Amino acid sequence: MQRVIAIAGLFLFLFVLSAAWKVATCEFANYELKDDLHDVAAMGSSRIGLLGDASDNDLRDLVIQKAAGIGIPLLRDQVIVRRSGSKENPEVFLAARYRTRVSMPGFSLVFRFTATSR
Repeated sequence: MQRVIAIAGLFLFLFVLSAAWKVATCEFANYELKDDLHDVAAMGSSRIGLLGDASDNDLRDLVIQKAAGIGIPLLRDQVIVRRSGSKENPEVFLAARYRTRVSMPGFSLVFRFTATSR
């Protein structure tokens, strides 16, 4: 009887560990995306390989490209670009809203993330 309880406990522990690993992976990818958004918003368009000032669509495309490199699929309407400041000292705010599904045997969880450049 104790052996059965020990094996069941081991399987439960491995299941919880697997779930925690999957959730932690999603959180880490979101953290990386936040870091990339901060970098893209902080750098000038000449430093990211664009000629002249970067348009909102150029910034959206760059964010989508960076997110794809991390493993986060984004669509153009999920990326928000807001500009403020003067022409000499422009400020760019970037945000990405997305959902990630974590599948487990028997159920799945949906996590909603909002990564911003601030």
